[in-house]
Amino acid sequence: MKATATEVKNRFGEFLERAIREPVEVQRSGRRVAVLLSADEYERLSALEDRYWGEQAREAAKTAYLGSQQTVEAIETLLDKPGPDEQAEQ
Repeated sequence: MKATATEVKNRFGEFLERAIREPVEVQRSGRRVAVLLSADEYERLSALEDRYWGEQAREAAKTAYLGSQQTVEAIETLLDKPGPDEQAEQ
């Protein structure tokens, strides 16, 4: 369902009730600026995102993932190396 920001402002309670049943797209000047979702749908999407990023982390750990100490050491090593501009001056 779509509604203008003014409609949502003027009939907020009605749109909250509607958002429990379906997402409500809020438009301003013909552009979508927000979507009202039920709390259950928000929780479902948050859990889905958490699972996605957890899987990404597990996959990274299987390949070129560096632990926190290894990351610090790699950054320190890179910071100690001269950059391209510094190499040209030598």
